[in-house]
Parts: sequence; C-alpha cells; structure tokens
Amino acid sequence: MSNRMTTRWDGGMRFVHTSASGHEVITDGDTTRDPSPMELILLGVIGCTGVDVTSILTKMKEPLEGLEVSADFERAEEHPRVYTKIHLTYRLRGHLNEKKVQRAIELSENKYCSASAMVGKTAEITHEYVIEA
Repeated sequence: MSNRMTTRWDGGMRFVHTSASGHEVITDGDTTRDPSPMELILLGVIGCTGVDVTSILTKMKEPLEGLEVSADFERAEEHPRVYTKIHLTYRLRGHLNEKKVQRAIELSENKYCSASAMVGKTAEITHEYVIEA
C-alpha cells in the first residue's frame, strides 16, 4: 500500500479523494450531495472505535451480535471550526459481560483509536454505552 493520497476537484465544492489503499470517497463542501470533509473526520472517529471495540470483544470471546456507534458533537464558532465536544454512544447487542465492554471501550479510547487520539487534541470526548441483550 502506498503512503500517498490524492484529491481531485470535481466542480462546485465536490472533490473525489483516492485513499492510500486505492479506494475513492467523494466529499462536498456544501454538503448538498455528499458529506463534508469535516463529517468524514468524525465518521473516521466512530468507525475507528467501532472497529476497535468489535475486534477487542471478539478476541475476548464475547458474543457480540451488533454494534452501533453514534456521535453528538459541537464545533468552534470561529475558524478553524474544529470539533470541541464529542459524545459517543455505543449501542451493543448480545449477552455481553459489562466489565469487558467497559474495558474494550477504554482500550479503544486510550490506546488503539488513532482517529480519536488526533481529534481528542481539540475536543473533549466522552462516552456512554447501552447493552441490549
């Protein structure tokens, strides 16, 4: 895999981005047709922690049947309009051990999730979780 990514203007405020792994993603600065680049950053955070929690619980042999991660957020009023507060909600399904769920989320937040580590430099990140059997 390459260590290079590119973006190509597609008219208006749309851009086609090619990731280092060769996948294309489209963004729209006006958000009329596609997500904005800032939305992709937050999607990266919830995707990153989702992958971590799923992987950790699987390694712990926990019977995870479903996971949804959502983010409520606030952004700075002035430019640069960075994220200032992010609250993550983890909704997990399965007969899961609550202590293991807590540990998986803690490991993601404090050790493994590179995206939240970066965004956490400007944003206060908090979380809650709900386990549905």
